[in-house]
Amino acid sequence: MGSPLWTGFSSVALDPFILLLIFAGVAVGIIFGSIPGLTATMAVVMFLPMTYTMTPIQGISTLVALYIGGISGGLISAILLNIPGTPSSVATCFDGSPMAKKGEAGKALGAGIVFSFLGTLLGVGVLVVISPLLARIAIQFGAYEYCALSIFSLSMVIALSGRDLTKGLISAVLGAIWATVGLAPIDSKARYTFGFIEMTAGFKLLVFLIGIFAITEVIKFAEEVRSDIRYDIREDVKVKGFGFSFREFRSQFVNTIRSALIGIGIGILPGIGGGVSCMLSYTAAKNSSRHPEKFGTGIIDGVVASETANNASIGGAMIPLLSLGIPGDAVTAMLLGGLMVHNVSPGPLIFVKSGATVYGIFVAMIIAAFAMLVIEFLGLRIFTKILRIPKNYLLPIIVVLCCVGAIGDSNRVFDVWGILLFGLIGYGLLKAKIPLTPMILGFILGPMFELNLRKMSQLFVMDPMSFAERPIAIGFFLVTIVVVFLNIRANRRAID
Repeated sequence: MGSPLWTGFSSVALDPFILLLIFAGVAVGIIFGSIPGLTATMAVVMFLPMTYTMTPIQGISTLVALYIGGISGGLISAILLNIPGTPSSVATCFDGSPMAKKGEAGKALGAGIVFSFLGTLLGVGVLVVISPLLARIAIQFGAYEYCALSIFSLSMVIALSGRDLTKGLISAVLGAIWATVGLAPIDSKARYTFGFIEMTAGFKLLVFLIGIFAITEVIKFAEEVRSDIRYDIREDVKVKGFGFSFREFRSQFVNTIRSALIGIGIGILPGIGGGVSCMLSYTAAKNSSRHPEKFGTGIIDGVVASETANNASIGGAMIPLLSLGIPGDAVTAMLLGGLMVHNVSPGPLIFVKSGATVYGIFVAMIIAAFAMLVIEFLGLRIFTKILRIPKNYLLPIIVVLCCVGAIGDSNRVFDVWGILLFGLIGYGLLKAKIPLTPMILGFILGPMFELNLRKMSQLFVMDPMSFAERPIAIGFFLVTIVVVFLNIRANRRAID
């Protein structure tokens, strides 16, 4: 028996089948990321059921490859179409598209790909260093700490869900309510089953995620599928070398480090994601530039800032997922479902119980970063042609795969009705301009909050002073109050 580090490394790097899965996952992720509307989130949701028959390291390696490929793939449509393929590539449009219009599409694409690669590596590097340290601290967590942590995580999501905090709160509460269906924790009392045996098991996380993300997106696309949308796609783009000079590469050193740190920091915060990190890093690059007036006119600095940050946020988002069991963004919420499917329990003990698998995930992410670099450069012409595929061909395939995935989770046709139900609910919430991210976090964190709240109340009744002996929990509660207060004040100022 070798060490978990060597076992994890050898199980991925020395297995040709897993390497093939990683390269295939990255390629599929890039396709989903490059087609506007088909995000990395949908890629992971759709292919999660296909990993059921795989070993844990095979399945999770495939999912993280889809994640990395999907986030990076958004830069292709952002530069060539001025339409972000994923929310994480919004800021890439600001300078990437003007560069393409000036005849510098090759430079923009080359810079985007290379700095996506570097951002991913930097994010994974921090993940490898911080996750074990955070797990050692989190191993001291009890009912008080987990209850406070779940409240803090929900408060962050609600506060960052837009100007309307009420809608963010509504979304989070709805998610928590849906999570209460089935048997209650501790006493196993049936709740909201309405006499249906199928409801006793509650709604599976995968069913909820497929419905809220995939089916909702399909319904939204169906509104526009008959409209004649023609994209002016440049297919004659050629990238010589990496597309930019070594001098330009050196000039982006500070921009790269700053953007990576912003991406990692934003990724660690629950529920925010790469969409915010790319905007913040772009703003930071503009504010620190000697020529801020050039941003938006087509300069490499803007592309570097956006693509470094959104890919660095991947490693950041994985930190709370693995160490605390708290998903950092929508895609890691799907990965949480993948870990659970393969009997890998994220949290403080993950390095003890599944150390080899965790180190295997780290290795898979590094290999996926190199695969992304190679595949995007070699397959650039193919990806630009894929952008022309009509949505009316893609939608039926997506719906069928979603239904098959829902049935495959628990072998129940009832789950197909579940994904349709959540798809309609998600569509209704979008029409009401209620964000979906707080709802997902509410569904995931709600059961953890309820279970630990009940445990905490029992401990408090037995010893009212036990709470005073929990400084970490007190710290989380105080930070939650400060965050909510500051955001309420900021929103009132914005309204005024």
